[in-house]
Amino acid sequence: MPKPRLHLDADAAIKALQQALLQRGHDVTRTPTPWMPLDASDEAQLLGATAQGRVIFTFNIRDYLELAQRYPYHRGIVLAAQSRWNLSQLIAALDRMLSETEADEWIGQVRWLGQWRVP
Repeated sequence: MPKPRLHLDADAAIKALQQALLQRGHDVTRTPTPWMPLDASDEAQLLGATAQGRVIFTFNIRDYLELAQRYPYHRGIVLAAQSRWNLSQLIAALDRMLSETEADEWIGQVRWLGQWRVP
């Protein structure tokens, strides 16, 4: 089974986070990309990630919870409260999540990154 491919939305598009995950062998994009401008709306980012077959990671909890109800056939949404994470914790948790899950598990799912927090 294929591993999930990840997109970091504009709120979570930390270049160092993307680079660390790429170095660990994961397929990770971030806003902006050739298919997603920096000023894209949350809706456009979710739909773009879905069209690319990517789970989207965001700190924008409220808006993405609403979008998940409006567009239930997305490729997955991962939520985290930004104030509760530093960069090294994000890298470790996202690396674990991408390593331990399969792409098909994510269809229509909204999950909290905390379930992959490394102690």
